[in-house]
Amino acid sequence: MEKNAYNVNEPYRLEADGTIATTFTYHTGGFDGPGKTYRPRGFVGDDPSQAVWGMQFVWPIKAEYRIIYLDADYTTTVIGRTKKNYVRIMARSPYMEDAAYQTLLFYF
Repeated sequence: MEKNAYNVNEPYRLEADGTIATTFTYHTGGFDGPGKTYRPRGFVGDDPSQAVWGMQFVWPIKAEYRIIYLDADYTTTVIGRTKKNYVRIMARSPYMEDAAYQTLLFYF
């Protein structure tokens, strides 16, 4: 679903029941492409690290996501999977210094 995704935005909100409401939006094929929106529900799967999540796009399937890096000020993170078939670098800013990006590439 993320192939050819541009201008991706994915805010999270903690709900009273402990799940994470997510709104995943992007444009397909380019910055001017058609917009898409998904609203998966997130579930934190392990305590105490809270690094393993399940994201449910379609009930009852939960896709596994692991936080494999998170910087001290929560501005960048690297997400992966145990199957090693997915990695995503996420940042709070739309621009990242090349040196910081190159450092994050180490995680995959």
